[in-house]
Amino acid sequence: MEFRKQLNEIIRSFDAGTWDEMHYLLASLKPHEIANLLESTPPKVRQVIWELLDTETENRVLQHLNEDVRAEFLESMNTADLVAAGDELETDDFADILQQLPDTITQQVLASMDAADRQRVEKVLSYPEDSAGGLMNTDTITVRPRHSLELVLRYLRRRGEIPEATDSLIVVNSRDEYVGLLPLSRLLTKDPTVTVREVMNTEVEAIPADTPDTEVARIFAEQDLISAPVVEQDGKLVGRITIDDVVDVIIEDADETLLARAGLDLDEDTFAPILRSARTRAIWLGINLVTALVATSVINIFEDTIAKVVALAVLMPVVTSMGGIAGTQTLTLVIRGISLGHVGRSNLGWLLNREFLVASLNGILWAGIVALGTAIVFQDVTLGWLIAIAMIINIVVAAVAGSLLPSILHSLHIDPAIAGGVILTTITDVAGFFVFLGLATLAYS
Repeated sequence: MEFRKQLNEIIRSFDAGTWDEMHYLLASLKPHEIANLLESTPPKVRQVIWELLDTETENRVLQHLNEDVRAEFLESMNTADLVAAGDELETDDFADILQQLPDTITQQVLASMDAADRQRVEKVLSYPEDSAGGLMNTDTITVRPRHSLELVLRYLRRRGEIPEATDSLIVVNSRDEYVGLLPLSRLLTKDPTVTVREVMNTEVEAIPADTPDTEVARIFAEQDLISAPVVEQDGKLVGRITIDDVVDVIIEDADETLLARAGLDLDEDTFAPILRSARTRAIWLGINLVTALVATSVINIFEDTIAKVVALAVLMPVVTSMGGIAGTQTLTLVIRGISLGHVGRSNLGWLLNREFLVASLNGILWAGIVALGTAIVFQDVTLGWLIAIAMIINIVVAAVAGSLLPSILHSLHIDPAIAGGVILTTITDVAGFFVFLGLATLAYS
């Protein structure tokens, strides 16, 4: 409700041309709130808001914008502006911004940074964006096992501040290899004369830098982590991941799954230009048209049968709709199970058998009800039997397809959240039409 009020105030100030009032309102907002406003306003208003921000605020707002909107503002920033943004942002957030720029500009920005900062950013850029290495921040505090807690405390006091979301210090050996964690709670409560080795936690495993971000999110959820060390294959510490980055991954994955079913991109600008939005959506509309034509071609095969028994045309959507819903239920369940790490090759067979039996029971239940209603309404017992058999078969086919599709698409490196629904709908439509009209052709010929 508060955001809606802020948005209305911004739009009203823009329409009235009262820039001072708009500037005053923006000064009271946090960077993520300003980013939300920018993403929620048309291009003309958006540009005015951006011009009213000071440089420091602009840099902090950048990290909260989705890629499409962020790219719009990056185009107007020169190398000096981008280097200044790097001073304000965390290493991983700045690396995300650089990945949106052309290679030539990225190299210019890196060349303009001091050696230490450039090395940290290049380390993050060397990993895929959707991996632990791409998520990590290189700003870490490390200690050695032989140090006393008193020495560590003196070091922290001299340092003056610690990175955000620091719940533990990372313990490394002389070769910078990860050894364990020193929780701040132990550092503050244990005898200061003991060594780090005596109180450190060696049970928490470091996360390999090439670990997919979805796996990182699962590890954080299962172990209730606030931060975790990231290591290369040789065990050397390269950075750490914090809970705020993991929350971003979880939110992005959830949004991506929701939008993908409609053929939309997670980072698509709500107020993007007409031609760009039309081009993006046209692809999925074209795919949907092809699948619809496949289903229609099946209907065309049984044109004569439909002409004889007009009631078939009325009842066909019932068969395909029930199959579609049953398949979607299974598909969603399996995709969720795979995402959480609950479903794999070892238990997929058991899940398939379970879904087959569930679909069979539901198919028999609802097929019986629909068959009875059909026989009464159309005064045709044969038609009732036909739709009952077709519904049972289609619901079972949908459940089997929904169980197997995610694994098959994963093996083909296709996101099941994007393609699963389209393929499943095609399968249930084709199977439903073919079985129902095929049985009708045999019964009424």
